[in-house]
Amino acid sequence: MRVFLDRLYLFAGYAAGAFLVTIFGIMMFMSVGRQVGLNIPAGDDFASWCMAAMAFLGLAHTFKRGEIIRVGVLIEKATGRKRWLLEIFALGISTAFTLYFTWYAVSMTYDSWRFNDMAQGVLAVPLWIPQLGYCGGLIILAIALVDEMIHVLKGNKPTYEKEPPTSPDEFVERIAAGGGG
Repeated sequence: MRVFLDRLYLFAGYAAGAFLVTIFGIMMFMSVGRQVGLNIPAGDDFASWCMAAMAFLGLAHTFKRGEIIRVGVLIEKATGRKRWLLEIFALGISTAFTLYFTWYAVSMTYDSWRFNDMAQGVLAVPLWIPQLGYCGGLIILAIALVDEMIHVLKGNKPTYEKEPPTSPDEFVERIAAGGGG
């Protein structure tokens, strides 16, 4: 099960990256195409749908890798059981909000499919198609949060928690590599 979940989070990260590359391709084609008279009908719509998919699909991967922005000022000052309780509390709140958000995102996508909602742009695209990336990313994030909650409840250290840098050089290397300090 652990291998499956880790691969799911990695797949979501790669999918987010693929959507980022797709956005780049659409925007470059539209920019260059404008100069030579070529156009992608509804290119802005496709780029925005890809942006939503990219943002939501990338959440679980960045969360599990410890790269997502967390406000850990209070938690980082605590130690021992108090820190564990704060981690559980923070994960509980995050999980509850994400599950709530996911429920309504999936419900909205299902309603779009059920009522055959179409995009109001240049091309009539069924709305449930671009909404899949948004609700899929939320589903995977909810799974990651529940997974992390179970992991921490068992008494393990959170997987997203990184060891502090041991030297100023290591701190600089982490920042240069795109990670946090």
